[in-house]
Amino acid sequence: MEVCCIETPIGYAKIVGDHNGITSVSILDKSENASEYIPEPLEDCVTQLKAYFNNQLRTFDLKLNPEGTLFQKKVWKHLSQIPYGKTISYLELAKQLGDAKAIRAVANANGKNPIWIIIPCHRVIGADGSLTGYAGGLHRKQWLLNHEGEYKQQTLF
Repeated sequence: MEVCCIETPIGYAKIVGDHNGITSVSILDKSENASEYIPEPLEDCVTQLKAYFNNQLRTFDLKLNPEGTLFQKKVWKHLSQIPYGKTISYLELAKQLGDAKAIRAVANANGKNPIWIIIPCHRVIGADGSLTGYAGGLHRKQWLLNHEGEYKQQTLF
């Protein structure tokens, strides 16, 4: 596996993958040996992430190879179909997957997504419009949704 770490507006993106695809992208507060050297199998991912953060890319086109159960991969595939700038609730996602009662399993699979941003788990919100769990912190989830432009947090007033 190849690893690189690049600076982004929300922290350092740690990218892991090889010629079989990207296995993980996570955001860290501190760099884990950020360097200018980008391994060849990760070059497209770095290029596309930079374009995303520079408002020059809305849809990623990368070979992905996340590790997970069949159910998790099914959820992640559905997450990848949520359009840029749009959000969906965990309940809606569970219904799309065919079982509204599976909301907790769907939320759990969402939380275990190893390829942040590219598989857009940040686009899943509470049924009431509230921001709910994000492994990278709610401040990053809010930033990503604001960056994508169309998210409007519901207000109580």
